[in-house]
Amino acid sequence: MNIIEIENLSFYYQADKPVLKDINLTIKKGEWLTILGHNGSGKSTLAKLLIGLLRAKSGTIRIDNEELNQNTVQSIRRKIGIVFQNPDNQFVGVTVRDDIAFGLENLSIPREEMIERIETYAQKVSMSEFLNKEPHALSGGQKQRVAIAGILAMHTDIIIFDESTSMLDPKGRRMILDYMKTLNDEGVTIITITHDMKEAVLSDRILVLKNGEVLKMDTAANVLKDKITLEKSNLELLLPLKVINRLEEKNIKNEELRSYLWQLSLTG
Repeated sequence: MNIIEIENLSFYYQADKPVLKDINLTIKKGEWLTILGHNGSGKSTLAKLLIGLLRAKSGTIRIDNEELNQNTVQSIRRKIGIVFQNPDNQFVGVTVRDDIAFGLENLSIPREEMIERIETYAQKVSMSEFLNKEPHALSGGQKQRVAIAGILAMHTDIIIFDESTSMLDPKGRRMILDYMKTLNDEGVTIITITHDMKEAVLSDRILVLKNGEVLKMDTAANVLKDKITLEKSNLELLLPLKVINRLEEKNIKNEELRSYLWQLSLTG
């Protein structure tokens, strides 16, 4: 079952400078899709279109069989949430507790249920002891966990992570990626927006964007094998792939080493 369907989607700020050009995409319920592209490829614009922060110039977006428009945007936002690169831009509450409660208040969730959800999802992201802290006093990883808790508490079926690990140290990054995997295993549809190949290989499928157009959409393994697309995308290749390419250029045949490097590239 498709939970997201995008047909002939285009967007531009200036008519002669399209940001997205005729995008077609379907995402299955419970799938993990990565939208991969260099800065300026249009991937964050696509994320904003999906949650109704921008309005498409042409084409349609359907979320859970409901077409996104000005009449449906509020109900659709109950189904899809986003965690931005800089969580500071999402904080509105004086405390972590207030911030998680904000989305629930907008949904008119009863107070007793709201308190229960805040406690439950703060615990899920290991932030229970910080509920009375000011969000801006937290570390980058802790802020991202608060942002995730706020989305989870709203019971959205889809979560978009827009470059949400790019400002984190390796430990914080791994923690967030592990939590994405846990959410996906629980049936949440995950969309990650990134230019980092190490993150992209963890997903079920990869959509490669360049200059607002789709270069390729396939499984992570098939995208990694497509040397031409990767070169066109101007993305930094994973080190194991660089070594494989170098071996091929030198006509060095070592299938055991090649197999090991290939598996290493798929681990993120």
